[in-house]
Amino acid sequence: MSLLTNQLEAILFVSGNPVEEKFLKEKLGASDKEFNEAVSELLATYSGESGIHLLRFNKKLQFATNPAYVKEIEAVLNPIKEKELTNAMLETLAIIAYKQPVTRIEVEEIRSVDCTYSIQNLVRLGLVEVVGRKDAIGKPLLFATTDEFLKRFSISNISDLPDYESLLDRLQQITAEQHSADVVVEPMFDQVEEVPDFLAGEDVKKVE
Repeated sequence: MSLLTNQLEAILFVSGNPVEEKFLKEKLGASDKEFNEAVSELLATYSGESGIHLLRFNKKLQFATNPAYVKEIEAVLNPIKEKELTNAMLETLAIIAYKQPVTRIEVEEIRSVDCTYSIQNLVRLGLVEVVGRKDAIGKPLLFATTDEFLKRFSISNISDLPDYESLLDRLQQITAEQHSADVVVEPMFDQVEEVPDFLAGEDVKKVE
């Protein structure tokens, strides 16, 4: 591998977090051609059956473990498992991905059910974030997907999203592969829940 490739490899390994390609090129004094060739070398090395994969998304680079070995990693490191995404959460996530930025109420109009719980958990998992408030009565919060959403579901850019049904099928398939069969049951809507902090100020509907 070239010197630039080795330098990128070392930087990404130590960082552990996404690093912007523009920043890397500026600091390493690399041209677009040199940089892309180095990234191509890394992608060829860190892909397939390799235990480490190079992720490229939103003009950022990051090393991540190969999802094919998640069970072995869990068996050895015994990490704290995050909750599996329920079908309701996946449907909510798919709608947000396509309609973003979108308010909770707009998502609920499409799904015809209360989505407070689903959005709360999607935000907690880092897949969705608040990106502002809509210029409308009540100034409702606007939600959009995050870089973590792109990484987790192997999507390079929001513009690369397939049609809605294909996206939902893909989210369900990848989620099933990444997580165990533990079931997370959403609360019955006749139970009264406190409004989560990130929804404070909104007129949260109560479903009878």
